[in-house]
Amino acid sequence: MEADFIQFISAHPRIIQKVCRLYGRDEEGWKDLYQEIVLQLWRAFPTYRRESQISTWMYRIALNTAISLYRHEGRRIAPVKLEDNFLTEPQSPATSEPDERIEQFYAAVDHLSPIEKALVFLYVDDNSYEEIARIMGISPSNVGVKLNRIKGKLKRIVALTNQ
Repeated sequence: MEADFIQFISAHPRIIQKVCRLYGRDEEGWKDLYQEIVLQLWRAFPTYRRESQISTWMYRIALNTAISLYRHEGRRIAPVKLEDNFLTEPQSPATSEPDERIEQFYAAVDHLSPIEKALVFLYVDDNSYEEIARIMGISPSNVGVKLNRIKGKLKRIVALTNQ
């Protein structure tokens, strides 16, 4: 079982990394959250019934862990200055230097509620509405409605921070 778990984690490292980036405050917070997510995945691994893709199951546990810790901390967010063009999907930088648009994207998403963050994260990660619905436990039509509302909210955040 341990070898299966290690192989599983090794096959999907970006899922945990993305969740940590969205919900962790800094590098130390990312590391702590990473460890907590891996621990929760380890605890839940024996109960994985293979009714959904392993990545779907992993997303669900990682997001639930991050959201629970996020709420427990009572996290406060400082205002951040954003550019109007951050709403287009950020691309990974070709170099090791952080892309300013990616930083702006994360800064804007940081203003969202934990559930809204999860929806944006799954959407930007190219999951279908059906897959997002399975992960989040809501209907595909509700995913669409929520994403449209989030887009409006992000536009308002940008307008407020650019004043």
